[in-house]
Formats: sequence, C-alpha cells, structure tokens
Amino acid sequence: MVPTSNKQSEEAIVTAAETKVGNEREMDQSLSGFSNFLWHGGSVYDAWFSCASNQERLNVFWFVLKVAQVLLTLPYSFSQMGMSSGIILQVLYGLLGSWTAYIISVLYVEYRSRKEKENVSFKNHVIQWFEVLDGLLGPHWKAVGLAFNCTFLLFGSVIQLIACASNIYYINDHLDKRTWTYIFGACCATTVFIPSFHNYRIWSFLGLGMTTYTAWYLAVAALIHGQDEGVVHSGPKELVLYFTGATNILYTFGGHAVTVEIMHAMWKPQKFKYIYLFATFYVFTLTLPSAAAMYWAFGDQLLNHSNAFSLLPRTVIGMHDTKSICLRALARLPVVIPIWFLAIIFPFFGPINSAVGALLVSFTVYIIPALAHMLTYRKSSARRNAAEKPPVFLPSWTAMYIVNIFVVVWILVVGFGFGGWASMTNFIKQVDSFGLFAKCYQCKAAPPPRRSPPAHH
Repeated sequence: MVPTSNKQSEEAIVTAAETKVGNEREMDQSLSGFSNFLWHGGSVYDAWFSCASNQERLNVFWFVLKVAQVLLTLPYSFSQMGMSSGIILQVLYGLLGSWTAYIISVLYVEYRSRKEKENVSFKNHVIQWFEVLDGLLGPHWKAVGLAFNCTFLLFGSVIQLIACASNIYYINDHLDKRTWTYIFGACCATTVFIPSFHNYRIWSFLGLGMTTYTAWYLAVAALIHGQDEGVVHSGPKELVLYFTGATNILYTFGGHAVTVEIMHAMWKPQKFKYIYLFATFYVFTLTLPSAAAMYWAFGDQLLNHSNAFSLLPRTVIGMHDTKSICLRALARLPVVIPIWFLAIIFPFFGPINSAVGALLVSFTVYIIPALAHMLTYRKSSARRNAAEKPPVFLPSWTAMYIVNIFVVVWILVVGFGFGGWASMTNFIKQVDSFGLFAKCYQCKAAPPPRRSPPAHH
C-alpha cells in the first residue's frame, strides 16, 4: 500500500530503524555501557553534533580541522568583501544550505520508503547519496552525483590537512607547514579504522566543543587586543577578491556531502529534517562574532593572512557492506594517500577553499539537490504519493519549486560563474607567487643571518 501521509512513511522507516537498532544492540552486548555511550551514536543529538561541529566530512579529524578550514578563514573573507557583505552572505548561504539539506533529507525518505515497499533490507548497508539519485532519477544522475561528491570529499580532505598544518604552525613554528602536513597526514590515516557514522559520537562532541571554544577565543582575543593603530577597512576593493570571499562563505555552509550517511546512521532518520537549520543557527553564533571582531581589529591586514591565528600575538593563539573493520580500512587507504599528497602540492590555505566552493560545492550541495527534487516530483502522481509533503512553512509545491529555481539560478550565476572566475584567478596567482610544494605558505620570512664583525689585526 502506498503511504498517503508523512506519518505513515515515517512510521515505516522508524520500524525498520528500530529493528536495525535491536540487531546492533544484540551484537554489541559485550561492550560496556560507558563504551556504548561514547562510541555508538544515532540519536537526534548525534546528528546535531555532527552538523554543528563540521557539517559532516570524510574522516574524524575533520571535526577538529573544520575549525581551521572555515572558522579561521572567515575574517579573511570579511577583509575581501567588507563587514556588511560578509554578514549578509553568511546569513544567505546559511539559509540556502539549510534548505538544500532539507531537500536531501526529503529525497532520502522518498527513496527509502520506496525501497522498503519492495522489501529491500538495509540491515548491513549504508545508503549513499548517489544511490538516492540512482533510485529516483536513474544512472546518469547517479554518475554525476558520484563524480561531484567524490571530488568534493577528496579536495575537502586535502583542505583539512592544509588547515591543520597552518594552525599548528602558529602554535609551534619549530617545524614548517609542510612538515606538519606530513605529521597530520599520518595521524588522519588512522581514522580509516572508524567503522561508520554510528561511531562518531565522542568525536562530534569534542569537535563541537573545540569549535565553540576557538570561535569565542578569537572574538574575545580580538576585542582585548583592540584595533591596530591606523587600521584600515577598505573592502571590497576588487571584484576578484569580493567573489573569492563570497565563495569561501558558500563553502562554509556547504557540508552536505555525506548528509545521507548521517541520516542513515540515525535511529530515527526522519527527524533530521530540521536539524541542519538548528545547527546553522548555532553556527551563526560562532562565525559572525569571531569574523566581525577580527576584521574590526585588524582590517586590511587580513588580506595577506588567510589564517586568523597569524595576526594574534603568540600568547593568544564497495566496502560499505562488509563487517570487517580491517577490510574497510584497507579499502580507504588508497584514498587517504592521494589526499596527503595533494595537500603537500597545493598548500594554499584560504584560496583553495574558495576554489572548491565555487567549482564543487556549488553543484554538490546546492544545484544537484534542488534539481533532483524538482525532477523527482515533476509529475502530479509523484507529488500526490510523496512520502514527504511540503513543509508547514512552505505549504505548496509551487512555492517549493520557486525556492529551488532561485537556488539553482543564484548559485549557478553567482557561486559557480563569478565565484569560479574569481577563485581560480586568485588560485593561479598563489601558484605563481609561491609555486607548487611550497614549504611554508604565507610564513614570515626568516631574518637574515647576522654578520660577525671583522676581526681586528
């Protein structure tokens, strides 16, 4: 029987999820209660922790490194765009990101409800975003979604390592950034042993705590430091800089690459619908005060310092079905090694965020989900039998189509078009200035060695 209401489809998914939970709990009876609490997550709160701390990424260290690759580059974006544009675009892209996360959750519920009517079991299988596209729209959409998602995750992880090396350098500059990249690449490689998103609970919690601490640390430190003497706030100065900053903000709120996996890891995935929005509101309390305070204090100096830490005084600073963790780890290692290598080739922290935002996030996070939703429900029969009806705040299909069309056109023109042009222009400039395999990107030049006084005879 085709479900005729959201409640019926949700109950079907909840029943399947509860069966899955029961099976997993039987398998994990040997674990202690405390270990279960730290390791096995699937609640609404686990999903919120994941979205708020990093908006989900490829490996566990991303929860820590999201602080570096987004939070610490937003003051840099403000210096490129100016205070008012920085604030407005953070709010705009935060809301658009929440909308497309909602759209993805609707498509997931639609796909899963259709499959469960066909008696398909997901007992030992994690649903992927490309499977949703394949099941609803066909193999061509699957190929496009898979290509964009994998490339986005690859370069997103590259940015993780670059960001981590940049961060730790400003805490301990006894080693250059390239060496720190080697070290943290090795550390991140160990995360291939984490089985699935069920096992991210403690890391999500720690990531959210560290992100919150760092954001308010930046804001308070900038206010205590005060404005530099002669500080100038001239942004925006050039279109290239303006749209480079805009695409970095677009990237900030574009962490949907594995939204489906996080939903599938939840005990009650239908409750994900508004989690991303609530997480975004919380993220606003972190990104807006820290970026605004840093830009107020340092102004145009941030144009040459993509990592906000650099200006603060030093005293302030296929294997988805297998149960074998070892087999999963072995399958993931060939992905980790290229990530490590690319991070060493392109250490351009800040500019690479904008390039990835314009060329990959634009499609992966915004355009493809909005188009997929419109095509999935283009027929009246599909709308009539939809597992998820339009939300209370937008109660008609026409209104949903209008919002989706706006998302597609805006992101295609402003995000991909102008953003792609600006970010690639800036990226090429960094390659020309610093070269590939730069040993220490944007580091202060070492002072010249002192000459010993001539000997007197």
